[in-house]
Amino acid sequence: MAAYLQWRRFAFFDRETVKERAGSDGGGGGNLLLLPPGIAVCDSGRGSLVFGDILGAIWFLPRSLELSGFQAYKLRVTHLYQLKQHSILVSVGEDEEGINPLVKVWNLEKRDGGNPLCTRIFPAIPGNKPTVVSCLTVHENLNFMAIGFTDGSVVLTKGDITRDRHSKTQTLHEGSYPVTGLAFRQSGKTTHLFVATTESIQCYTLSVKDYPRQELDTRGCGLCCSTLSDPSQDLQFIVAGDECVYLYQPDERGPCFAFEGQKLIAHWYRGYLVIVSKDRKTSPKSDFAGGDPQNSDKQILNIYDLSNKFIAYSSVFDDVVEVLAEWGCLYVLTRDGKLHALQEKDTQTKLEMLFKKNLFEMAINLARSHHLDSDGLSEIFRQYGDHLYNKGNHDGAIQQYIRTIGKLEPSYVIRKFLDAQRIHNLTAYLQTLHLQSLANADHTTLLLNCYTKLKDVAKLEEFIKTSESEVHFDVETAIKVLRQAGCYSHAVYLAEKHAHHEWYLKIQLEDIKNYQEALHYIGRLPFEQAESNMKHYGKILMHHVPNETTELLKVLCTVCRPAGNGEGLAVPEGRKASPEEFIPIFANNSRELRAFLEHMSEVQPDSPQGVYDTLLELRLQSWDHEQDPKVKEKLHNEAISLLKSGRFRSAFDKALVLCQMHSFKDGVLYLYEQGKLFQQIMHYHMQSEQYRKVVEVCELYGDQEPSLWEQALGYFAHKEEDCKEHITAVLKHIETKNLMPPLLVVQTLAHNSTATLSVIKDYLVSKLQKQSRQIEQDEQKIQKYREETKRIRKEIEELKNSPKIFQKTKCSICTSALELPSVHFLCSHSFHQHCFESYSESGSECPTCLPENRKVMDMIRAQEQKRDLHDQFQHQKPWLGLARK
Repeated sequence: MAAYLQWRRFAFFDRETVKERAGSDGGGGGNLLLLPPGIAVCDSGRGSLVFGDILGAIWFLPRSLELSGFQAYKLRVTHLYQLKQHSILVSVGEDEEGINPLVKVWNLEKRDGGNPLCTRIFPAIPGNKPTVVSCLTVHENLNFMAIGFTDGSVVLTKGDITRDRHSKTQTLHEGSYPVTGLAFRQSGKTTHLFVATTESIQCYTLSVKDYPRQELDTRGCGLCCSTLSDPSQDLQFIVAGDECVYLYQPDERGPCFAFEGQKLIAHWYRGYLVIVSKDRKTSPKSDFAGGDPQNSDKQILNIYDLSNKFIAYSSVFDDVVEVLAEWGCLYVLTRDGKLHALQEKDTQTKLEMLFKKNLFEMAINLARSHHLDSDGLSEIFRQYGDHLYNKGNHDGAIQQYIRTIGKLEPSYVIRKFLDAQRIHNLTAYLQTLHLQSLANADHTTLLLNCYTKLKDVAKLEEFIKTSESEVHFDVETAIKVLRQAGCYSHAVYLAEKHAHHEWYLKIQLEDIKNYQEALHYIGRLPFEQAESNMKHYGKILMHHVPNETTELLKVLCTVCRPAGNGEGLAVPEGRKASPEEFIPIFANNSRELRAFLEHMSEVQPDSPQGVYDTLLELRLQSWDHEQDPKVKEKLHNEAISLLKSGRFRSAFDKALVLCQMHSFKDGVLYLYEQGKLFQQIMHYHMQSEQYRKVVEVCELYGDQEPSLWEQALGYFAHKEEDCKEHITAVLKHIETKNLMPPLLVVQTLAHNSTATLSVIKDYLVSKLQKQSRQIEQDEQKIQKYREETKRIRKEIEELKNSPKIFQKTKCSICTSALELPSVHFLCSHSFHQHCFESYSESGSECPTCLPENRKVMDMIRAQEQKRDLHDQFQHQKPWLGLARK
């Protein structure tokens, strides 16, 4: 039971007596609006206030305050019910003396002689005995109407209440006590009817057959002291007793409020409960009515906010007839015919009134009940937080500031609580800010610093160990802050959990110095990330854990995994890193580098060229510095084997430079041979004065490069030592291949003081003999050519001066007998015409002689071209002499 005396009172309504509207001539304004005398009942709806008087008239007061009416009954109007969703008015009155109540249904949209159309009239009599009507209610769907009587009966009309033929009337309830209140409640498809008497409260379920009844209470109420709330109070039936106000559900009694005093009227308006009660508690309760209407005692009108537990308005009136609600206002009709308007203040005004009294909790509840937007609520929370902060209640203030998150700028709150003594309040605020995913990097930094200053390890772990779907902070910022604060284990956990691989490795290597774990972590990463991190951190790892790092690089650069490695780098098929890119990592680890490169050359023969270049350099360095002859021989063979692997065709120059740098003779000679640098091979032996090797080089490669013999002869010619044996061997080959003129040979050997004529005697004699034989052969050919020329000239002369007789009998092509038409040439060849046309390439040349003629013509053209070249040389000769000068 809510304690009524503890409820605060406010003036959330403005009271004003309704005055007449000013006319078009400016007159009439300012006078109080007086209703006709004898008003007995009233209701409101559809834009008008409806009144019924004791003379049988019904009056309508629209918003323009222009009163109009019509005669509805001959005697009096006792009850009115205006539907809110339809222009239907139901009235109860009397047309004859005695107890003869008539129910009339009026259609206000239709007219009958200027008055509303009465669509139905029927007597309100339960059974056969006449009884006075005590209350009336109509369902908004026009399918139910209930009439209560003073004898305790309730008559229910089901069907279309506006028509006699479509409705059925029956007695729903019979009792011993007068019915004081009726109300329909519609919840979904279920319809209930609440029945209040002076001694009990009951509920009927009209949507179920036989209308089952439920007795809710053995307390009753007076007339006009019951009403139905709106959905904000769950459509509860409200009964105003003298000691308490009770709320009822269809199946049970709900809460009650201890509002003392004799209740005269109960009305529900926009979430408020309006109660008119006597100012004195001494007035006795009658058996039927809520109070004596003739009693002129002062009456108090209270407007209660049941949800927020305060009195929104309280005022004293003289003899209230009824309380009405229309046009967004409450209207109080008093017995003297005056109409008082109670206009609710706007929400902001009410809130400001509460702020002045520091009633922030009540302001929050009021704002919520008025469905104030989130911005408005946030402003209330801020003001409440400021109030508590100024009072020194920091714990309470931070709770209010937390409720402003999302609306109020966080810096406003943070500045207030940066003091170290209030750091726990700031921590709570920042935690909520992160939970709502509204924190930025600065907020994350500040929160983690708060945790570290408070040394709250549990909260810190709870914050960072949330599930991945619940992370409400910038992970990278958190890692940075934890690292700066020295919380390396937490930073590493966060980096590993959220796959910030670079931060994980940076902390492990630079702060924790856990190189093994860092290397193991890289081994578990996807291929691309493992590759990039090894390039970045490979030097550090190679310095501290060289063997393990080398093994990981072997796996990374090959598509296969070492045997027995159950957990390691997952390299997709066909994906592998380039070993050449990791060579700089081994800057100070030549032993591991050589092992890595040899592994790559064995497992992956198609490794990049840089792998083989570096491996060759390492092997040559080892060979150059090795002192043990056996080991040196082994290294020599390994280097030669690598050179012969065929991997240096595209890097010939680099391999040659490496061999020359390390004086690797066999490698240099091999590369010269592969590069067909025969002269360099011979020069190499010449510099070493290895005469036999010089001759061997000429013998091996002289066929491919004949100039080697000439160079060898010149080399031996300049030597002062006795090189007769070598010169003889060279001259023999020169003679055989006819590589040099004899005169040039003599001039070349003239530089050697040890070379006598006997050295070249055999060469010169042999050469002269060959030339003599050649001269004889040439003279014979000349004689032959002269005779042939003489014969040809003779034939030409005969062709010019004598007729040519063609005596051929066979075709020179098909060898068949020659027939006309035929073709004859001066060369004595004859052809069928069709054979000649088929095989001849030219119409003027003999097909048989054509090949030989072409050879002759080609020789003539070649001689002419050479002649042209000779002429050109002779022409340029003076310029060559000038250049020589």
